[in-house]
Amino acid sequence: MRAHSTGRPVPSPTRRRVAALIAAAVTVAAGLLVHRALPDSAASDIAGDALYALLVYALAVGVAPRARVGVVAAAAIGWCVAVELLQLTGIPERAGAVFPPAMLVLGTAFDPRDLAVYAVTVVAAAGADAAQRSIRSRFTARRPR
Repeated sequence: MRAHSTGRPVPSPTRRRVAALIAAAVTVAAGLLVHRALPDSAASDIAGDALYALLVYALAVGVAPRARVGVVAAAAIGWCVAVELLQLTGIPERAGAVFPPAMLVLGTAFDPRDLAVYAVTVVAAAGADAAQRSIRSRFTARRPR
C-alpha cells in the first residue's frame, strides 16, 4: 500500500473498484427483487429509489476508485438529480414506452420525494465509504512490515 503525502496509507484503487463493483451487482439484484417481488407501494418506491442512489454511488466508485469520497458523493447526487429532473421533460417515459428497461434507469415521473431519498442514501453511502476507508487505513498503518 502506498503512502499519502500526509503519511497515511492510500487504499488500493483496484481493491476499492472491485468492492464497489461487487456492491453494484448486489444492489442491482436487490433492486430487481424489489421491482419484481414487492407490491407497488410508497415503501417499495422509496426502497427502489434508495437502491438506485446506492447503485449510482457504487458505480461512481467503480469508475473513479481514487476519487475522494466527497467527489464521488457529489457525482452520484448530481447524476440522481439530473435523472429526476429529466423526468420533467417526459423523455424517460417515452423512452420507456419504446424500451421498457429504460424505465429502470431513467424512471418515468418526477417526484420531489425521490430527491430527498437520493440525498439521504448518498450521504449514508459516503459515510460508510469514508468510515471503511478510515478503518482500513488505520489497520494498515498499524500492521507490522
